Amino acid sequence: MALHLHEAWILLFVLPALVTPAAINHEDYPADEGDQTSSNDNLIFDDYRGKGCVDDSGFVYKLGERFFPGHSNCPCVCTEDGPVCDQPECPKIHPKCTKVEHNGCCPECKEVKNFCEYHGKNYKILEEFKPSPCEWCRCEPSNEVHCVVADCAVPECVNPVYEPEQCCPVCKNGPNCFAGTTIIPAGIEVKVDDCNICHCHNGDWWKPAQCSKRECQGKQAL
Repeated sequence: MALHLHEAWILLFVLPALVTPAAINHEDYPADEGDQTSSNDNLIFDDYRGKGCVDDSGFVYKLGERFFPGHSNCPCVCTEDGPVCDQPECPKIHPKCTKVEHNGCCPECKEVKNFCEYHGKNYKILEEFKPSPCEWCRCEPSNEVHCVVADCAVPECVNPVYEPEQCCPVCKNGPNCFAGTTIIPAGIEVKVDDCNICHCHNGDWWKPAQCSKRECQGKQAL
């Protein structure tokens, strides 16, 4: 009788260990409310890693499928590691471009400014103009303005004047020079006072006149 009691105790300890979680039927034990909510969330937010790709709008693409994510115009290929997108080296847009299109992967210039702008005015390509009497300019095909400034010759007088619409000063009264404070014309001898007769150096208008003294009329009168 004692032996049978010992075997019964052994069965009571062994039977619970033989019952595994896999042997329990979950359908017989309904999940509580919290477990149901967690299960529903997993159904809404599926994990597509390794299975597909999702763009910014929530569209799902299969592995190997090409698509354009978000607002990008460069295509991507869906891989197991995620989207692999083209990243080309796009050419630079011309600084004078006035119309740019973004239909392709790279922006493209469709219209370049065909005129030059200089001091607030527009000029046609290859047009020549003079913004000032001493400047000569041309609108180049590169939409840049190239100018040349006139190099005026040194005037042959001590009192040159600037005429309207003329670049360089002119000697209206011809070549001359200074005899003291008096301006005398070049090429002739001029009696500047009772004792001195002066003339300009040939070609050296900036030098004072060359003068020689003569017998003074005032002394003869005395």
